[in-house]
Amino acid sequence: MAYFRCTSRQKPAALNPTSPLYFEAFLAECWKNGNCIGRHLFYDIKNRGYTGSRCNLERLLKVWREAENIQPDEPPPDVNVSEPARDPETGHMISSVVAAALCIKPRGLLPDRQARKVNALKQGSRAFAIVRGLAMRFNGILRSRCSLALDEWIDEAIDTELTAIMRFASILRRDIDAVKNAIELPWSNGQTEGRINLKMLKRAIYGRADPELMRARMMPLNHRD
Repeated sequence: MAYFRCTSRQKPAALNPTSPLYFEAFLAECWKNGNCIGRHLFYDIKNRGYTGSRCNLERLLKVWREAENIQPDEPPPDVNVSEPARDPETGHMISSVVAAALCIKPRGLLPDRQARKVNALKQGSRAFAIVRGLAMRFNGILRSRCSLALDEWIDEAIDTELTAIMRFASILRRDIDAVKNAIELPWSNGQTEGRINLKMLKRAIYGRADPELMRARMMPLNHRD
């Protein structure tokens, strides 16, 4: 019996603009010229089409810094580390559910008691202060129906190093044209979603009808004179 061994190796997956290695040659040239600052390199490759996060870039730069024993440039503060915020009136810890609700509520709509909670949360959690500021600005972009500030908002959201807000900003950037259209254009698919409800129609006739009845429910009647 003959035995065969496959000696071919699987080809590595092709790199794409979501990976900083896609721009490795450019990054290496910048590094050679003395530019070792992560935030500068991030904006440089982003202008060349990079669609990944700054965290992925920093992982690559960390390897290069360790190889050359270079200290990182101004590491971002750990915004996730903070003291638990307490209700100034009761002294109880403010729950994450309450904090999330207060994070997106404009100051003008806050009663005095909630305003004091917001102040306590901002003092006790730098992450809350950052996310609330971004939330208020994003709300302003939506209400103004002007998307000019959206790109800058996405950049700042990614720079926060907060996982949830970074993921949200990355999703916005992934489909940026559709997001800008949703902000600026007056049209919406809300009417379609509200009137063409296939699941409701299916439940209404389940077990007692056939496709003919479903077609009759969905299609307009042909009125004859």
